Amino acid sequence: MRPASEPRTPRDGAALLEGAAPLPREFYARPALVVARACIGKVLVHRTPEGAAAGRIVETEAYRGPEDLAAHSAGGRRTVRTEVMFGPAGHAYMFLLYGMHWAFNIVVASEGKPHAVLVRAIEPVLGLPLMSRRRGVAPERVELTNGPGKLCQALGLDRAAYGMDVCGPQLSLLPGKAGPVGRSPRINVDYAGSWAAKPWRFYERGNRYVSVPPRH
Repeated sequence: MRPASEPRTPRDGAALLEGAAPLPREFYARPALVVARACIGKVLVHRTPEGAAAGRIVETEAYRGPEDLAAHSAGGRRTVRTEVMFGPAGHAYMFLLYGMHWAFNIVVASEGKPHAVLVRAIEPVLGLPLMSRRRGVAPERVELTNGPGKLCQALGLDRAAYGMDVCGPQLSLLPGKAGPVGRSPRINVDYAGSWAAKPWRFYERGNRYVSVPPRH
């Protein structure tokens, strides 16, 4: 069996994509913690005029507003930026990290509940030359996709993906398998008080693309 830390090749990715149907909306219309864990191992695909690029999801975080003080929808904030978070499930919520880097989230749960799952890292499986050009990083380096901003740049995800249907042909999650899954507190949400300690980050144990070593 292939170790979790060993990168897959583009050929593996092509086989994963061949004939695979996007996950249905029902996959996302579940509680955020359930979806965040279930996304580990699934294949995130973005098809653009430049070509297709894809990677196995190896790290996610769950956000459950309005009570979750780490969520952008904390306190029920409903703005132009957060509107898509209120549903329906299975659409992309994009936001800027530090005003510089795009981050990709999937709206989950039932309509009216502003819950989302942040995809923090992927293991590249298809379109490595394209991702490498976009990032200016050698295709074999973990820095290609080992963070939320990095994976968005590699996959070509930006403001234009806001509200995009994740169950459609352009942007989707495909079936995939995960290794052992670990949990830890979320990253960089210390401002959220006691909510920062919630073990709502999920990751594939031993995968070299996980963005930050687990805190125990």
